[in-house]
Amino acid sequence: MSTATSSNPSQHHIMGVYNRAPLAFERGRGARLFSTDGGEYLDCVAGIATCGLGHAHPALVEALKTQGEKLWHVSNIYTIPEQETLADKLCAATFADVVFFTNSGTEAIECALKAARRYHAVNGQADRIEVIGFDGSFHGRSYAAVNASGNASYLDGFGPRLPGFSQLPFGDLEALKAAITDKTAAVIIEPVQGEGGARALTEAQLLELREITREAGVLLIYDEVQSGMGRTGKLFAHEWAPGSEPDIMCVAKALGGGFPVGACLATNEAAKGMTPGTHGSTYGGNPLAMAVGIAAFSAINTPELLDNVKTVAGYFTQQLNGLKDRFPDVIVDIRGKGLLIGIKVIPNNREFMVMARDQHLLIAGGGDNCVRLLPPLNLTVEEASEAISKLEKACEVARAKAAA
Repeated sequence: MSTATSSNPSQHHIMGVYNRAPLAFERGRGARLFSTDGGEYLDCVAGIATCGLGHAHPALVEALKTQGEKLWHVSNIYTIPEQETLADKLCAATFADVVFFTNSGTEAIECALKAARRYHAVNGQADRIEVIGFDGSFHGRSYAAVNASGNASYLDGFGPRLPGFSQLPFGDLEALKAAITDKTAAVIIEPVQGEGGARALTEAQLLELREITREAGVLLIYDEVQSGMGRTGKLFAHEWAPGSEPDIMCVAKALGGGFPVGACLATNEAAKGMTPGTHGSTYGGNPLAMAVGIAAFSAINTPELLDNVKTVAGYFTQQLNGLKDRFPDVIVDIRGKGLLIGIKVIPNNREFMVMARDQHLLIAGGGDNCVRLLPPLNLTVEEASEAISKLEKACEVARAKAAA
């Protein structure tokens, strides 16, 4: 006899690891989602910063349909030309020389961690395994990724911590200098934290971080799974600080526009330990995923799209600070960069998400009692104005509830 893992009878065969909202969708178009009960919602979650071009974008739909009628999967036993095409595009637009394709951001993180340790091993320093991260960070749910992350609750009940991982206060570069030893392999950081409450490193901090790691012979890994692919108005968030380029970078989410695609990018030097047999993936870089990835990358990496991000982000910043001034009893702080926006609130953030949802606005949660706006990168100013109006109504509800 099977045992239920969820209190919701309709989902009693689903493992109960998600605290789902009581809402299901049947279709989407652009920044709109349409629920099974006939409701229409403005989507400022975008699959958690994943549907970078919104829902059912014509270029992505066409790429999926065209490739779907040709070839889905062959495995990495064989050459996959579409991988070479997307890798060429990624390397031409970044610091990287080589790419390993995955199905998710977590897998890209695993590749990065392995590459960093292998780099030192082939240099004759196999004892350099220590990876330094930062508090509030989120690098994924696999075992190594949660050990690299700065959230102890994700390790609760899963046995002892893996050796070789530690965390420091986010942005404390003096603490980083003191923590680096001759056993340190890499530093891993999100230029703009997502789950950690939309905290962003300054351009000066990014440059200093690069200098510290380079002088110590330590590899620098950027987790740009959420902050990358145009989210901040540059293709990648670290590009706001020219000269801060990493040795390894992890991307995913918007790289596939909603289709599972991830990638670990690296310099030839950083990846020199990743030789045949050291790593692999059955599905990673399959033809279907690559076709969608090529279409998504080509649509996002344009001046027009990136300029739109800057324009809409500027509007949000102005309007959200206005809401903060009008509702100091609800909003404490506005954070983030570009369209990775954090709003620290006084009410419980989960309750505030429900208040927004009641206005048919979908927003995400975050650490430090924040909610996040992660809309499609092609959101219009008119749609942003609609989001502000709905947030204002949610603030009014929060204020009235507090008064009651």
